[in-house]
Amino acid sequence: MTEPLLQVTGLSKTYDGGPRKVTALSNITFSVEKGETLGLAGASGCGKSTLARILMRLVPPDSGSIRFQGQDWLALPQAALRKQRKHMQMVFQDTVGAFNPHATVTSAIGDPLRIHNIVPATGREREIHRLLERVGLPASYAVRPIMALSGGQRQRVAIARALSLRPDLLVMDEAVSALDVSVRSRILKLLVEIQRDTGIACIFVSHDLAVIRAVCHRIAVMEKGHIVESGVTGKVIAAPQSAAAKQLIEAVPRLDILHEDIRNAEP
Repeated sequence: MTEPLLQVTGLSKTYDGGPRKVTALSNITFSVEKGETLGLAGASGCGKSTLARILMRLVPPDSGSIRFQGQDWLALPQAALRKQRKHMQMVFQDTVGAFNPHATVTSAIGDPLRIHNIVPATGREREIHRLLERVGLPASYAVRPIMALSGGQRQRVAIARALSLRPDLLVMDEAVSALDVSVRSRILKLLVEIQRDTGIACIFVSHDLAVIRAVCHRIAVMEKGHIVESGVTGKVIAAPQSAAAKQLIEAVPRLDILHEDIRNAEP
């Protein structure tokens, strides 16, 4: 049997909050296959963002294991991790804090290309233009300062920057929640299109089941640091078994018709 692209087993994390300890994650286990999108859904404070940061090794877990591309991800020394990071990239919710405020679009996308030697120096400008066009921005945007862009445009540049490293797994941490509905819909459609073209796997972290329904093959519902329900997205939403899933569905009674057919729409 083929090993999943990502296998998380028994992951736990507790924060010392002074007089009391806060359990952020408790015995989290799940997997992601190549080319699949898994939604991590739950209300604020359920632990999903902590989980995303542990996956990226921005926060250490207390216990558990992560295997990525057949390797013990948590055991990689820093030198090896720096080389392997290009295979797992993250797009954050904060489109301002995610960038150097003095950066241009060219430097934001070009620096990863240079650092990881993805393309030779002579081909970088062409690759930056290709990536911008891939995320629906004109090549002429390359000369613009990052902070001169709108939030939706910055998020497209963030996606282009992540894709520049040609990752096998993209982690999206509430990456569209701050955007207005029309921009959000366009970016979700873009992500589905990119996945169809490249076969990249995604983990989509969101409190919004309309977003999860739009792009995710499977869903894992989190509550108080636990995964309380998981399965095929449509089946979980149609017949939720956990109180947490039912509450998320009640919070979006229409499940936003604008998004519901993105994943299954014709290319």
